[in-house]
Amino acid sequence: MTAIAKPAGRPPWLDAAPVWVRAAKALVIVLIIVTMLYPLVYVIAMSFAAPSQARAGVVFPTEFSLDAYRAIFNGGTVTQGLLNSLFITVVGTVLSLAATSMLAWGLARTRQVPGAKAVLILVLATMFFGAGIIPNFMLIKYLGLLDSTWSLIIPGLISAFNMIVIRNFFQGLPEELIEAARIDGAGEWRIFLQMVLPLSKPVLAVMGLFYAVGYWNTYFNALLYINDAEKWPIQVVLQQYVLAGVQIPGALVSPDQPPPPGVTLQMAVIVLATLPILIVYPFLQRYFTSGVLTGAIKG
Repeated sequence: MTAIAKPAGRPPWLDAAPVWVRAAKALVIVLIIVTMLYPLVYVIAMSFAAPSQARAGVVFPTEFSLDAYRAIFNGGTVTQGLLNSLFITVVGTVLSLAATSMLAWGLARTRQVPGAKAVLILVLATMFFGAGIIPNFMLIKYLGLLDSTWSLIIPGLISAFNMIVIRNFFQGLPEELIEAARIDGAGEWRIFLQMVLPLSKPVLAVMGLFYAVGYWNTYFNALLYINDAEKWPIQVVLQQYVLAGVQIPGALVSPDQPPPPGVTLQMAVIVLATLPILIVYPFLQRYFTSGVLTGAIKG
């Protein structure tokens, strides 16, 4: 006798999950959220903790004060570090986007630009081979960039990965639109500035965020190339006054009051070093899907 095949039903993953499975998933998600948010909430709360609460070593403060922030801004060291990082981030991001987008546009037109394929191979080679710390330090020294803020901008002006993503995005633009503009008499610069860049806002916004985060978090290169404490970015200041435990000079609320507890000063520095990127990120998040995915897949 031949067995009668049962009709195919719905796949198991399309059926409604049992209540206990959904409850377990919800519990796991809640635990993950708490695990991720608790350190951030703790750091922010401790930065506002009253001196008595901080000295008592409470797990979560219930009395709050702005003394730590007043002391930090009175000292001036952290403020100078924030200004240095702000300059490095803004100027570096603008220059990096300009240089990367121009290079990507030239390499996206391998048929029209002589030698574009050879240059593309050289750019790709930098993703796999690096000179190392000592040759890079010697290069910065011979260029006269030691103890200069530009030593933190120029060496990383173009990221090969970011350039490839922007180039692939450019290659996905309609060629008919470019040819129509050229027939109307538009030159290469006008096509690039007035047509290509406005159409590329999603990918430029995402790559700009990548560059900004990289420049804002500049740390190791600053340790190598910057000896003047007045030129340190905020990440080096963070390392000196949080990890190394060095006292922030001049960090006083007023001359007749003792300095705030060290833990509140440390947490306040962490908040000030993290807050700018947290503020910028939500405004650019909507560009991620259309920027990164399109630029990474096409081409």
